[in-house]
Amino acid sequence: MVSWIAENYVEVVGAALGLIFLYLEIKEKVWLWPVGLLSSIFYVVIFFEAKFYADMGLQVYYVVISIYGWYRWWRGAGGHSHNNLPIVNLKFGLGVKLLAINTALFFGIAEILRRFTDSPIPYWDAFTTSLSIIATWMLAKKIIEQWWIWVIANFVSTCLFVWRGLYPSVVLFFFYTVMAFVGYYSWRKTLRVQKKDAEQC
Repeated sequence: MVSWIAENYVEVVGAALGLIFLYLEIKEKVWLWPVGLLSSIFYVVIFFEAKFYADMGLQVYYVVISIYGWYRWWRGAGGHSHNNLPIVNLKFGLGVKLLAINTALFFGIAEILRRFTDSPIPYWDAFTTSLSIIATWMLAKKIIEQWWIWVIANFVSTCLFVWRGLYPSVVLFFFYTVMAFVGYYSWRKTLRVQKKDAEQC
């Protein structure tokens, strides 16, 4: 066991950081962003070695969006406190735009992977990557429906990691899938309190 951990320490550390990230996300703690940034750096290496090139590129995107999310959550909606960025629902118009962007990302990423890489599963890789890009942007905006996108993306990723034998990541992403439901209901409770407080003002 010790030797296995030593051989796979990059994936073990990346998975551990991912679990910490998930806990902080559910609890709406701003420190989720620097933890997520570190986890993404580890997963750039993991996905490169596994030939999941779209997922590797996604981790680079995570590094960038983590800086943006960290700044936005720290300042808060009013620019005064890192605790006052409210949870919001996805508006229909924005949902339509995000669906169109996701579709374009999926086909674009899949075509790049198919033509220019040796990815064994370009379409599945593109599917989880495009969803994750959209969901992470929604997280930075604290849009509650991002949790449902994570349910889909994480479940599919879990299946892909089983296929590739990335077992620490299988555990991590299975846990991600389950905890996405927990995250949604936790955020929904907070959203109800926000709406009740707004009605009383």
